Amino acid sequence: MNNQLLRFRFVIIFIITAMLVVVAFGLSYSIRFEFLIPEYYCRRFQTMLPAIIIVKLPILWYFGCFKGWWRYVSMPDLVQILKANVTATAIIVIYAVLMYRLDGIPRSVLFLDGLICFVLIGGVRFLTRAVREQYFPVLKFSDLQKKKRVLIFGAGHAGQMIAREIQSNPELGLGIVGFIDNDPFKQKTTFLGCPVLGGHADVATIVQDRQIEQIIIAIPSASGRTIQEIVRLCRQTSADFKILPGVGELINGRVSVLQARDVDLEDLLGRAPIKLDEHEISHYLHSKRVLISGAGGSIGSEICRQVLRFHPAELVLVDIAETATFNIDRELAQTAGNVSVRPIVGSVCDRSLMEEVFADLKPQVVFHAAAYKHVPLMESNPCEALRNNINGTCVLADMSDRYAVEKFVMISTDKAVRPSSIMGVSKRIAELYVQALDARSKTSYVTTRFGNVLGSNGSVIPIFKEQIAKGGVVTVTHPEVSRFFMTIPEASQLVLQAGSMGHGGEIYLFDMGEPIKIVTLAEELIRLSGFKPYEDIEIVFTGLRPGEKLHEELLLADEGVLPTQHVKIQIANSVSRPYEELKDKIESLVDECPGLHFSALQDRLSAIVPEYAAPVGIHVSCGNQKNRAGA
Repeated sequence: MNNQLLRFRFVIIFIITAMLVVVAFGLSYSIRFEFLIPEYYCRRFQTMLPAIIIVKLPILWYFGCFKGWWRYVSMPDLVQILKANVTATAIIVIYAVLMYRLDGIPRSVLFLDGLICFVLIGGVRFLTRAVREQYFPVLKFSDLQKKKRVLIFGAGHAGQMIAREIQSNPELGLGIVGFIDNDPFKQKTTFLGCPVLGGHADVATIVQDRQIEQIIIAIPSASGRTIQEIVRLCRQTSADFKILPGVGELINGRVSVLQARDVDLEDLLGRAPIKLDEHEISHYLHSKRVLISGAGGSIGSEICRQVLRFHPAELVLVDIAETATFNIDRELAQTAGNVSVRPIVGSVCDRSLMEEVFADLKPQVVFHAAAYKHVPLMESNPCEALRNNINGTCVLADMSDRYAVEKFVMISTDKAVRPSSIMGVSKRIAELYVQALDARSKTSYVTTRFGNVLGSNGSVIPIFKEQIAKGGVVTVTHPEVSRFFMTIPEASQLVLQAGSMGHGGEIYLFDMGEPIKIVTLAEELIRLSGFKPYEDIEIVFTGLRPGEKLHEELLLADEGVLPTQHVKIQIANSVSRPYEELKDKIESLVDECPGLHFSALQDRLSAIVPEYAAPVGIHVSCGNQKNRAGA
């Protein structure tokens, strides 16, 4: 039945509209003569009616009034109906003057006809939407009896968008009871027919009194502290609760109830949204050929998504991991539009491959995110860490210089500051090389340095989640160990912003907020999983692993800090090294690493990075298994 109606939808709308045009003209005469129309005027009504229909229906069609779905009618539709009626009335007035000199046609009738026609055509559409969205109290009450009763936390723009979507999509099975908002000007008011029932402190009472089954937290711009307080209040109720992603995750700015998900650790630790200078970012990315190494990784893949927003001419994805490259290539293909996406499976250490890629594709901007990052694992595989993190960076940076890349942005880490691990010292040497090369190249080399990224591959969060899911203990290295954290979108957006600001040679530091204890993360994650820490799920401390620090830093002792125009980005006032001397030491280090005992390797690293302080532990050199410490 519905399919048949859809087939004849235009004809049905046309007939209904024609009837409304006739009714409007008849009502205008009836109102003018108090519903007792003299016979002479009745005859004039009959002669004018065909002209009214012939004029109005084509004009209504021209202004698009026969298109669109009445259930989704909005203010722009009303404006089009108004324009159509004003235009039609003007033509009818001209016709009445030329043909009849207004004989038997009162001026008030023509005015009333335009007004009533507008009200009827617009009113029928809005009435259809009102019925569809159950705005009438009786319908609304009966509807709520059948649907999950929802309370929306936040009556702002996002909350109202969620409410509108729920009202216009009955198939979601949700019924809105009202809003919660701390803004005193919004309380005791209604939005989209739904009342604001109180402030945050009233949520427990409202849930109980109104039999709320689900709470949707719709405040994407809220700080982590605000979300923590809201979650604490929601936990005190019997309702389940979900949250919309933060603004950093809403890349295209669209809000949908389908995006609502369970509250995660990133929501509780999030900070104020980043304000990007999109004009500056677009200036160096729009219509450019952009290469991203490590494109399949956590940071690399998010940089791909963010870069795509600025419509580059081509996106070159380089990653050694086949599956990760396949996944990000397939994802980007759905939203790339006219942007060419070129996946390249291979290592940045493969100089001949990188030579071929740069020669053929000629990238103009390079984001270097490829690196080995797992600290304890790299302690056991030091030569592979040095080969990938140092030599891979040198290869990519050299190619950028040779093929006149405009900007090279390297992703570094807080572990490069006073490094105590192979991973950290390898990234510090990569920083030094990029800085030294910048001094002699036309390419602008920029380094970004930040801490841990929440939810990245192999980070503590996925590990904790796996341990909780298995019902076992959660392991933390030390009760006092702390780290700086950012979300993946936040880190990637700041990388793009830093790239737009850099002139060459800078090391940019990101505002990481306050360091967070790892044990605090474990406790919150256990609570979010519905358990009580130390009761349902035990936390066990295992001791620091080789190469790990108790606390991370973002600055060396001799590095000052310079401000930038962005509040979340600063510049480390770092001194660069002579290029030729550094290049010789790096080549010697990478070439001879497989044959070195770990203590000799430490000496070589300390000669390049004097602040490197390697901890005592078990390490394996690449070339000789006899070189195990203590063997």
